[in-house]
Amino acid sequence: MWQYYRGEMALYLDIHPANPQPRLISKVGDILRDGGLVAYPTDSGYALGAALDNPDALDRIRSIRKLDDKHHFTLVCKDFAQLGHFVYLDNAEFRAIKAATPGPYTFILRATPEVPRRMAHPKKKTVGVRIPATPLVQAMLAEIGEPILSSSLILPGTTDVLTEGWTVKEELDHVVDAVIDTGECGLEPTTVVDWTTGEPEVVRVGAGDPSRFE
Repeated sequence: MWQYYRGEMALYLDIHPANPQPRLISKVGDILRDGGLVAYPTDSGYALGAALDNPDALDRIRSIRKLDDKHHFTLVCKDFAQLGHFVYLDNAEFRAIKAATPGPYTFILRATPEVPRRMAHPKKKTVGVRIPATPLVQAMLAEIGEPILSSSLILPGTTDVLTEGWTVKEELDHVVDAVIDTGECGLEPTTVVDWTTGEPEVVRVGAGDPSRFE
């Protein structure tokens, strides 16, 4: 296990955007289960993704994006029921977030003990969660049967998320294990909503309409 990351060129997988090929989705699942780091398109740009229990993934993502230990990583979840295992929700949060998902939002919430300790914010014990709607991501999540540890693919010194598979391959060829290209990708990062004070605070405006949380 954890056999990937040998500094070789990234595998390039061309996957159908509406009907992901099961053989290729199975390959993605194998890479994630074996410790690989993948770059994959979502409804809000490319993201870096790894298995939830991958001990090296956080360090690799921090190295690529030049992040400090206060960065909120995200759990990409298949559905609202899965999301509820990893964060605490009161009634108001439950209703508002359920109404906005799936969609291009990331919600920062208090983490449950199901979240690996290294992944949660070191002081606040919080974590980001989101539910994308794209067939590719849903197929990946169904394949591995758990959330994907994830982070938006925004390179150091920039504010824009990467949106083209070939660009991702050129930029990250030797530091990720696979690049997935569906030919379709959102052009803006998620709108980030912080719920940790009990009231929603929009901390980044992106693809999701922020007005429902203002």
